[in-house]
Amino acid sequence: MRLLACLALLSCAAVVSAAEPTLDGDWVVDLSAEPGQTYTQPMTLTLASDRSVTGRFYQSDIEAGRWKDDRGRLCASFRTSDGVGPYHTAVCLIDGKAVGQTWAEHRGFLFNWIATRAETP
Repeated sequence: MRLLACLALLSCAAVVSAAEPTLDGDWVVDLSAEPGQTYTQPMTLTLASDRSVTGRFYQSDIEAGRWKDDRGRLCASFRTSDGVGPYHTAVCLIDGKAVGQTWAEHRGFLFNWIATRAETP
């Protein structure tokens, strides 16, 4: 009987966790620098159970990444490269959007951006 109760609780927990918001998946990142401009790039994030992050951003593979759900925020940080130097990105899930910033020291910029879920075909 205890085994059945435990299995029932585990299956309920799986349903609840599956419905929780996540950064996992495909995003459309708005990188527009001027009002009225449209410039977007795709981002794909995969958050693994070991807290690592893999995927692609701005046509570059994520080389290293970590995620954490703490203090009411789900956030990830990762590094990509343009072949010249690293890009450091931090992103948090806020009200269903991915809100982030990317720093490229070798290019001398810090860019704030926001992303929405990519539409599934």
